[in-house]
Amino acid sequence: MALQVHLVRHAESVHNQAQQLIQSFPDAPKVGAINTSPLKRAIQTTLAGFSHILDKRYFDTKSGQGIENGATLILDPNLQERSALPCDTGSGSEDLDQAFPKLVKEGFYSPADEAVKERAKRATSRSSAVSEGLKNQKRTHIVVVTYGVFMKFLSRDSEIDLLKAGW
Repeated sequence: MALQVHLVRHAESVHNQAQQLIQSFPDAPKVGAINTSPLKRAIQTTLAGFSHILDKRYFDTKSGQGIENGATLILDPNLQERSALPCDTGSGSEDLDQAFPKLVKEGFYSPADEAVKERAKRATSRSSAVSEGLKNQKRTHIVVVTYGVFMKFLSRDSEIDLLKAGW
């Protein structure tokens, strides 16, 4: 089976946008792994939009979500958004900068083009490594849940502009 990578933009609302992925995403049964940004919106999108294919170990046992031997979930910090806005850092930039001056979107995680290109390159390498593990499996597709601007770097398509929860 041929490997296919699907880019998914995070959703705005867990209860409607993200859950629409359950009905609208076409190749769910073929997905063996989902790589997602470790920021809240991307994780929420992943858990709500792919609860029917993710392995049940990622959910509260009482929720009834997930499936036995389902898709693997991989949190990849390389997939975080480019900007230093509060919605893309997990906390207010000023608060983080004051508390952790060396840890706020600097260096490798800065919004500078070269840093973002390098993260996109690393995320692509990670997806390639994951695909090797899926090579002889029934489910060979990978979903990457990330952010709009970062997606332009990841796909190397400056025109890509998916709607929230779009793929």
